[in-house]
Amino acid sequence: MEQISEDYLYRAFMAKDSRFDGRFFVGITSTHIYCRPVCKAKRAKQKNCRFFTTAAEAEVAGFRPCLLCRPELAPEAALMNPNDHLLAKAVNMIEEHCGNISSLKEIAEKLGYSDRHLRRVFNEEYHVSPIQYLQTCRLLLAKNLLTDTNLPVLDVAMTAGFGSLRRFNSLFKKQYNLTPTDLRKRNGTGNKEEGQITLGLGYRPPYRWQEILDFFEMRAIKGIEVIQEGHYLRTVHVKSIQGADYYGWIKVRPDEEKSVLKVTVSESLLPVLSQVLKKVRQLFDLYCDPEIVYETMKNMDNFLIGSRIPGCFDPFEMSVRAILGQQITVQGAGTLAARVVEKYGKPIETPIDGLTHVFPTPADIIDLADTLEEQFGKLGVIRTRTKTILALAEALENNELTLEFPADPEEEMKQLVKISGIGKWTAQYIAMRALNWTDAFLETDVGIKKALAPMNQKEMLDWANQWRPWRSYAIVALWNSLKKKED
Repeated sequence: MEQISEDYLYRAFMAKDSRFDGRFFVGITSTHIYCRPVCKAKRAKQKNCRFFTTAAEAEVAGFRPCLLCRPELAPEAALMNPNDHLLAKAVNMIEEHCGNISSLKEIAEKLGYSDRHLRRVFNEEYHVSPIQYLQTCRLLLAKNLLTDTNLPVLDVAMTAGFGSLRRFNSLFKKQYNLTPTDLRKRNGTGNKEEGQITLGLGYRPPYRWQEILDFFEMRAIKGIEVIQEGHYLRTVHVKSIQGADYYGWIKVRPDEEKSVLKVTVSESLLPVLSQVLKKVRQLFDLYCDPEIVYETMKNMDNFLIGSRIPGCFDPFEMSVRAILGQQITVQGAGTLAARVVEKYGKPIETPIDGLTHVFPTPADIIDLADTLEEQFGKLGVIRTRTKTILALAEALENNELTLEFPADPEEEMKQLVKISGIGKWTAQYIAMRALNWTDAFLETDVGIKKALAPMNQKEMLDWANQWRPWRSYAIVALWNSLKKKED
């Protein structure tokens, strides 16, 4: 840690300040254990503390993860600025695909750089190599699985991306000074229900769960999403980095006492578990630091600390629903989306009532190109919307458009508005939800106009400048203020 003094970091550590959770880790030289700033263990003297930006840096320096505060549950640092092009893409790829990446060369080739250049960038920023960063991601995912589930150790090794049980046992013992079986005996508290596992993903409190759940419930697509007893459930289709398709379902609920979201995942998704968890983090905006957002937004009457930007699990699914919703009600868009899913979505089996399909892919839509207008017309989708959806599918399939972080929202919005039928509102809305863009502002939105009446559009934009770079959170707050008035 070079930008912030060690005195400052030590004070944050002594205060158990949750604002710093996941932003740095503390290595204790007397025990060779590293902790989160919020750890409940007795505090070490400052002379015995070393501070690290990432868990990987702490592990490379010879420290083992604390079994009490569990660094694998620390909320991840905020998504990087897309202008940090290579590092942002590399970190995202490693974290998302740690269970499937086979080599550094594979990472570098997919990013279009040499592995030597990739190593240099990582060492400059994180003081570790990409392979060391990848190794820590795998070890911490395995530690999470060993502690919170009863998944067989062999399955843990394969899910976390280790090529063999022997390799896994050897590296785990070397890095953590105990075997996977020993860890499970000492610290394992999990259980495993038939066909599913449950893990925790950390967040920085507070978290206004009901608020984001209400947003998803209003826009839930029949057959794909269900809200039950305060839980969010949905079907899942994930394509691995090698191109294999995996199908299943997830369930998400909050555990406020531990500041984690409990994520239940069907076992069919274990080969792409790291991808699923990454998508859940983006879906529920777990990168957010509510204290930092609140510092800018606290003068806004309707803003409540702990609000999150609703993300998405499937960018194409969300974008199609947004296009279907142009100039009609939220409920009307939901009806059209449900018809598309029932007719063209892929049926899958789940143990949950109401979860029956996954959304059609861009390739599925392109396969229907010759008759798409006629087929969608029978479902009630007007011709112009159908053409827009087809053009969107083609842009994604041809890699002319990227709706996955860490793509640059500004650049992707330029590509979006080139598609006939996608205007500024739709482009910004898609960027906000698919790319976790924090600075969208929808001055032409009916709800925003109503919430900020009698301002005109120029006045709204000028007024909203005070909320940069968190205007997306202002949008959520303004929408919620209308809902409260209706209630």
